[in-house]
Order: sequence, then structure tokens, then C-alpha cells
Amino acid sequence: MTSIKVLDKAVAVLDHLADTGQATPAEISAAIDEPRGTVYRLIRNLVQYGYLEPTADGSAFHLGGRLFELGTIVAARFADLQSSARPAMERLSRETGQTVFLTVRRGLRAVCLERLDGQQIQVMILPRGGSVPLHGGSGARVLLAYADPHIQQEFLSQPSLDVFTPSTPAADALRDELVKIRGNGYCVSVDDVVPGIAAVGAPIFDQKHEFKAAISVAGPVPSVVDDMAERTRTLVIQAATDVSGALGCRSYAAAVREAAALPA
Repeated sequence: MTSIKVLDKAVAVLDHLADTGQATPAEISAAIDEPRGTVYRLIRNLVQYGYLEPTADGSAFHLGGRLFELGTIVAARFADLQSSARPAMERLSRETGQTVFLTVRRGLRAVCLERLDGQQIQVMILPRGGSVPLHGGSGARVLLAYADPHIQQEFLSQPSLDVFTPSTPAADALRDELVKIRGNGYCVSVDDVVPGIAAVGAPIFDQKHEFKAAISVAGPVPSVVDDMAERTRTLVIQAATDVSGALGCRSYAAAVREAAALPA
């Protein structure tokens, strides 16, 4: 077995435990479709380096303290973005009463750096530190729309995309939507991840007019779109403008225009 294949299997173990919290070797074996002997060897090595730890009774395993140490280092890189976004996120949450997300792209997934739960309903998706594919909701699709063309092509060329609901866009529809998102400067998604939930997202730029992140708000369809669509869109774009300004972007409108003019 090559070192690359071993690494792939180890990452699969970590990803599974990130989703489940803890699991027995048998459960991990079934989840990642690997023989128990292979899984036991992976677990032994991951425990040795602190990436996994056994539960109190020793029957299962969960993520280890070494990952917390590494996560703290990574989190420090985003401290300025999070602190810059916090006031606008709080204002957007207060004005809409809905859940607000700050997301960044990592590979082919959207990672939630911060979220503020809504007053009306807590959207039970994308916890802080969690991730979704780059077509999973308005914030994620903003990240994909403003990603480099080769990232877009890599994502859209996958054999299949996760289908969350009947409204989840397929690759062909998604390709057309990405052009519209860059042209409009925002994204609206309805029923595509969770039935009955809509979201509106917009891009965040820094002082060099480089795309950095997405801010989005999500909640029940009648409270976010329908008759509230124009108000929600205005508030989200204003929040994105404010965060971008805090990062040094002097003209949000110019940054949006420049990004729209780049080759897709």
C-alpha cells in the first residue's frame, strides 16, 4: 500500500469521526469500506500521534487533542476576518431575525468560520467548523462562483454531486448559475439543502479587491424570500459591504464589477 493511499484512508477515518463524534473500529470499517485489520492499524497510528483518542471505556474512538492544537493554529489565520465580520453579522442577524453564516472555501467544500443563530428558527445545518459541498446553499455557491476557473471545473467535473433535495442544482444548471452570481453580486437559494429553508449570500473582498469569504443569511422561505426578497438581499449586500470595508476594501461596488469581469 502506497503512502498516499494510507493517507487517504487515514483522512477518511478522521472525516467519519468528525461527522459522528465517536465510533467503534467496526463502525469505522463499515463506514469507510475497509477491512477491520486495516482500520485497526490506522487507528493505532493515529492514536500514537494524538489525532485520535479512545473513549473512557476504550470501546470507541474520537478525535484527539492534536487536532485541537492544529485547529487553533488555523483559526488564528482567520481571526482578523472573523473579528471584522462580527459586527455586520450581529446587525444582519438582528435585522432579519435569521441565522447568519460566514464561510470560506477549503478545497471543494465550504467551511463555516462563524454563525449566529436566528431568533425565529435555528437552521440545523452547517455548524461552526462544519462544511458542505460548494453547491450546498447560497454561501457555498458564492464561494464557488468566485473561485478560480480551475476550481470550478474540478468541482463541476465530479462524477456526481450530492443531492440534498429535489431542488438541489445539477452540474449543468449550476454552471449557468455561477455566471449569474458573479454578474449579480449575490446568490439566492431556495429549498435546495433543507426543504422550506431559503438563503441569500454575497461575496466579501479585501483591500486588494480579492475575494475572501461569503456572508449569508438563512431561514424559512417566507421570511427570507417571497415578499421579503428585496429587503433580505439589500441587508445581505450591505453586510458584505461593511465586512469588506473593515478589511480595507474602499469600493465594494468596484470590487464586484472587477470580479464579474474576470474570466469564468
